[in-house]
Amino acid sequence: MPELAHHLAEHASAGRTGLVFVGARGGVLRRKNFRRIWLRALKTTGLGDVHFHDLRHTGNTLAATGGATTRELMHHMGHSSVRAALVYQHLVNGRDHEIADYVDGQIRKVKRPRRGPSGT
Repeated sequence: MPELAHHLAEHASAGRTGLVFVGARGGVLRRKNFRRIWLRALKTTGLGDVHFHDLRHTGNTLAATGGATTRELMHHMGHSSVRAALVYQHLVNGRDHEIADYVDGQIRKVKRPRRGPSGT
């Protein structure tokens, strides 16, 4: 987090809608310039063969596990179809148990009617 905060403070456009990655003069990065910068960043961090587009998959998967609906994911990713949105969601290890526990908890919240002494 400290590195991300530093990057945003020193290298990104200001504001909620500002660009996270900008060119040398603060403008939009072009593909030609960005690739060189991205490859240098991968080498510096030791991340290996990570494609920039992989971040899109990661972000959408994390948003989904955080509770975003498919419609919300479609909005944030700019997709007009459910199929396109689903391409960016991936199974996450351990989520089966979390989902089952959540469903169980929701069912347990519902109070069952009390039965009287006669069983009714």
